[in-house]
Amino acid sequence: MNARRADNLEVLHCAPQNARPGMPPLLFLHGAYTAAWCWQERFLPFFAAAGFHSHALSLSGHGGSRRRDHLDSYSIDDYVNDVVEAVDRLPEPPILIGHSMGGFVVQKYLERHAAPAAVLMCSVPPQGLAASAFGMLFNRPGMLADLNRMMSGRQVALDSLRDALFAQPVSVDDLMRYYRMAQPESHRAIWDMTLFNLPHTQRALANLPDGHDNLLILGAEHDLIIPASLVEMTARSYNVAATIYPGMGHALMLEADWRKPAQDIIDWLEQQVGR
Repeated sequence: MNARRADNLEVLHCAPQNARPGMPPLLFLHGAYTAAWCWQERFLPFFAAAGFHSHALSLSGHGGSRRRDHLDSYSIDDYVNDVVEAVDRLPEPPILIGHSMGGFVVQKYLERHAAPAAVLMCSVPPQGLAASAFGMLFNRPGMLADLNRMMSGRQVALDSLRDALFAQPVSVDDLMRYYRMAQPESHRAIWDMTLFNLPHTQRALANLPDGHDNLLILGAEHDLIIPASLVEMTARSYNVAATIYPGMGHALMLEADWRKPAQDIIDWLEQQVGR
């Protein structure tokens, strides 16, 4: 596992021993409150072992990337520009895999830039965060309050973190480690995803080689942040079918059954991109 900093952007890289010929590299984009480390735990080595050049970007203000002290000034467009920088430093355009906020950034990137294929995992829908926020307000007001506290850098209970991210067992040691690596999120970016900078789905589809055939949408049955109903709404917006994983929560890449979505992504890429 290697870490590079190009113009103060942290990009983690896991190289395969036996690369798949003709397969573009992968670029993973994290969600809110986290950074590239969430992919380093399991997905980067798993995909590298399967023959993929695998990269994970920490967006500005996140992880080891530039200007944590300016986090609240960053917009979704700033995050898209980070992706443009990271893509420009790869040997060819990558397949984009975005989780939660990262999935929203993928959609905004595709409005103006082409990609061989894209995967949205528990992504903020093109209609924005309003439905998710209202759902938590009525069903899980304590969780919404804790997410707001985390966004401002204040402490939250471990139980809240577990409920927000996991439906399957997770060790206390792992949960503590994830908690220590979690961080605040940009208020400006959250407002962009709620109201001010929503994606144009048809523009995004136009920048995929075969439109919706090159878009994979995944969700989790017990996701309390982006419920399965919103993942299915995203899928309808792009005229594709969503895959919803039973018994899993929001953090698909960290759940106990993380290999299921990871292998499904590989199988899909083999069929759609590697043919």
